[in-house]
Amino acid sequence: MEASVIGSSQAKIGRTDLAFRQLGFCNSKQIFSRQDKIFFDPRRRWRSAGIHVSLKAIQSGAASSEKFAGERATTRRSRPNDSVPLFVGLPLDAVSDCNTLNHARAIAVGLKALKLLGVEGVEFPVWWGIAEKGAMGKYEWSSYLALAEMVQKAGLKLRVSLCFHGSRETKIPLPQWVSRIGEVQPSIFFTDRSEQHYKECLSFAVDDLPVLNGKTPMQVYQEFSESFKSSFSSFMGSTITDISVGLGPDGELRYPSYRQASSQILGVGEFQCYDKHMLSLLQQHAQAAGNPKWGLSGPHDAPGYDQSPNSNNFFKEHGGSWETSYGDFFLSWYSNQLISHSDRLLSLASTTFSDSSMTISGKVPIMHSWYKTRSHASELTAGFYNTVNRDGYDTVAEMFARHSCTMILPGMDLSDEYQPQGSLSSPELLLAQIKTACRKHGVQVSGENSSVFGAPGVFDQIKKHLSEENVVVDSFTYQRMGAYFFSPEHFPSFTQFFRSLNQLELHSDDMPTNEGEEAAESLSMGSVLGKNLQKQAA
Repeated sequence: MEASVIGSSQAKIGRTDLAFRQLGFCNSKQIFSRQDKIFFDPRRRWRSAGIHVSLKAIQSGAASSEKFAGERATTRRSRPNDSVPLFVGLPLDAVSDCNTLNHARAIAVGLKALKLLGVEGVEFPVWWGIAEKGAMGKYEWSSYLALAEMVQKAGLKLRVSLCFHGSRETKIPLPQWVSRIGEVQPSIFFTDRSEQHYKECLSFAVDDLPVLNGKTPMQVYQEFSESFKSSFSSFMGSTITDISVGLGPDGELRYPSYRQASSQILGVGEFQCYDKHMLSLLQQHAQAAGNPKWGLSGPHDAPGYDQSPNSNNFFKEHGGSWETSYGDFFLSWYSNQLISHSDRLLSLASTTFSDSSMTISGKVPIMHSWYKTRSHASELTAGFYNTVNRDGYDTVAEMFARHSCTMILPGMDLSDEYQPQGSLSSPELLLAQIKTACRKHGVQVSGENSSVFGAPGVFDQIKKHLSEENVVVDSFTYQRMGAYFFSPEHFPSFTQFFRSLNQLELHSDDMPTNEGEEAAESLSMGSVLGKNLQKQAA
């Protein structure tokens, strides 16, 4: 029996090699390590319904091996309400700035590898700057439709992120017609106190102003969303199950308050309230509060981007301006602009897709630097009025609950142990605080990792978050597919991570099924794909 199973598995790997050669890739010989040979164990039986995280069966690899080696065991499968669907993000540039599919063959092989592994689905970004690039109201969905069809044919679910921002990482700007308006009216962009403009996202202050050829950004976002809904109607509710709406820079609910730090210690960032529209709102708020002088500018004593909290007076641990009446006035106004913006966008998305049985979600960032200080400076400049004396996430969670939206929380791979010395950072405490607010208001949580290039122990850290009691985790998306993701250094570990989340105890007389062979094929395809993507990148 074992010989026939191994022979069948080897035959299937041979078919995989042929498929790779037909796609222009090399074969898959000599890529299995001794550790990887466990996929050929005939005593293991895998099911094809899709891997779900079993919150009651998270075990170490050693414990797993002992269970599978047992002569008699009872097959156990987690109940649906104990499971968390797992997704993988597609490359940010899956559709290029020229509206063509990038790495189409590699993505097709990657989708098959993920399906064989048992992943629930994938996530991909739909860029405003690509789909509505040339002219307002002129949409080009063809490449995104082709990508959605690839996902559908692979038998995977799809989460779509509507990106109303640009990306410096992938060099995808805002639509050309918007950028042209910005050249004449730079005040539509966020501006810092040095009058530098952030051109990857529109200022929240122009949401309801007719600055885009007579239309407001909210009107343009709604028309974009309605066109997407109409064009992808055949995928809605079947393939496409989730719509995430971009709420700010990098799709996150925040101001563009930080830039690349000049040292290992992240600075506090800067307030982004110096475009004329933000200053106009600040002046109106100051006049209504009876202190017109408070509306002339942002805080004059705040540090710069890469500076620490104590380098100036505003964020000082004791006696800083953030604890004064003026500090409360400014921080309340600044945070309210952020929350009002997200309220408008989540309301728009919920209304637009209300009849499509879609889950609507938005991403809240984990601004964890300086969390152990009293002022929480990095959170304040990003727009979250969260300090030692004030819970800044309760209002955010309440707003998500009001629109029945899921909150995406990245950073579930981060641990306090690996944070830079001196940053007084605590991603674990911050995540715990936000999840507590979500639990209070009944908001579903969808987790993400911050980077595929994580510190040691990231998979254990993710499993810890997913196994916590009394936290409603709706799903988890692992970011993101690419050369490193499928590399021999990463993909086998990722595969073991997925398997450890869905351990099954088996009868010794269970007959092996082809799912075990498919797991081997998945690893083979992933490893070869990673090598080829790395060669292409080089």
